Amino acid sequence: MKLRSFRLRIALFSAALAGGALVGFGVVAWQLIYVAKVNQLDARLESQVKRASRPRFPDGWQTFDLSLPRELGADVNTPIVLLAIGDDGKVAYQSGEDSPELNLRNLLLALPPPPEPPPTHANQTPPEPARGQRKPDIRTEPVADGVFPEPRIVTQQTSAGGWRIGIIKTPRSEAAIAVSLQTIDQDMSVIRNIFLVAIPGTLLLVAGGAWNLAGKALRPIQRLTSAIQQVTVAGLDQQLHLGATDVEFVELIQVFNQMLERLERSFKQASRFSADAAHELKTPLAILQGELEQSLYQAEPGSEVQQNLSNLLDEVRRLSGIVRKLLLLSLADAGQMGLHKVEVNLSELLVIIVEDMELLAPHLEVEAEIADDLWVWGDRDLLTQVLQNLVSNAIKYNLPNGWIRIQTQQRQMQQPMQSAGQVAVQVTITNASKTLAASDRHRIFDRFYRGDPARTRKVEGIGLGLSLSREIARAHNGDLLLDLTPEGQTALTLTLPGKA
Repeated sequence: MKLRSFRLRIALFSAALAGGALVGFGVVAWQLIYVAKVNQLDARLESQVKRASRPRFPDGWQTFDLSLPRELGADVNTPIVLLAIGDDGKVAYQSGEDSPELNLRNLLLALPPPPEPPPTHANQTPPEPARGQRKPDIRTEPVADGVFPEPRIVTQQTSAGGWRIGIIKTPRSEAAIAVSLQTIDQDMSVIRNIFLVAIPGTLLLVAGGAWNLAGKALRPIQRLTSAIQQVTVAGLDQQLHLGATDVEFVELIQVFNQMLERLERSFKQASRFSADAAHELKTPLAILQGELEQSLYQAEPGSEVQQNLSNLLDEVRRLSGIVRKLLLLSLADAGQMGLHKVEVNLSELLVIIVEDMELLAPHLEVEAEIADDLWVWGDRDLLTQVLQNLVSNAIKYNLPNGWIRIQTQQRQMQQPMQSAGQVAVQVTITNASKTLAASDRHRIFDRFYRGDPARTRKVEGIGLGLSLSREIARAHNGDLLLDLTPEGQTALTLTLPGKA
């Protein structure tokens, strides 16, 4: 699944990158530490196995054996096996248990014979020691021209664990020292546990730090998003201040401010054009309507001229209605819709409209559930126009022999801009109709949109009623919504704040 959060991706990517680096560092460091510890043990083991190859008195072997843990840097409880064989092939000293898995004697036998010492002349005598020095004991003399044979270091795995074994063979003796690797294994286990705790903790710190840094880096984007969400018709003049914004986001904010300026200029031009056009058309249409009415009055009753004048008068009245609605919409777009607010009883308006419906649509079944005293504070004429538009829409798009249901209710306001405890008045008008397509549901409030032309060709209207009704409702701090209904029904709900 693709992560859609850029901030989360940054945090995870940083954690993954740091995790790979830390794990790689931990593995390499662990290996280097292990190799260093083993090399250190090998160096001490070589030194001690060389010492073990020198002949000693019985008491000297015991002292040497006791000093091995300290000399090898091992714990006193670390298993150590010492085996020394004299020049006669017999065991000179042995400590610890030489298990069959170790078998130090076989390791010694497998070593190649030591190099022979260089021949000496019969009449050659050892040099005399200097004054004050003891004559060296020939039993402790190094061999092969003063150089010991190099010890051999091997690793042996047993059921008890790993062993590091140093073996050496000289012309006069053989020696082997085996030391268990359990101390090193324990140390490496502690280091591994430290890594297992430190690496995840470090990854959490890296991820948290990356999350915070990404949040700070994206703060200008959040400001921009918040500003875009607040852009309304009345807020196109707002600008985002650069302030201490990072250089990378300065251009983006500047482009956004320029876009708002262009939108404001274009919107004002379009709004001004609609208002000016509607205003300029009002007078000629009013004159034309008056002339047509006068001509219609003077025409011979029942004549073809009177019929033509009547049709022209209907079209002029239709154009006058369009101009009036366009003017109201342009004022609503500019936030300048003038409202003459008074106390309005919606119950009375609805009762009058229901009585008119019985005359306008006698073929429809009307069901009304109107509560008493639904008082609101608003423009009586505009609210009457909204209710008439909704009822007219329900009649025009109804089914033959269909039905209309009008319901009202009061509930608590949920809008955050309203004061606590204020009620909302809802008027829901439902009618039988063809099922609305998804495209029609999304565009039902668009201006001049009337759905499928084939279905609405014979239906009167211009597609401005619902759009204008919603603008009037919003000018009253209310709203007009299309409800979700079963198939074969259409329902619109008008919500207005009740009178406080």
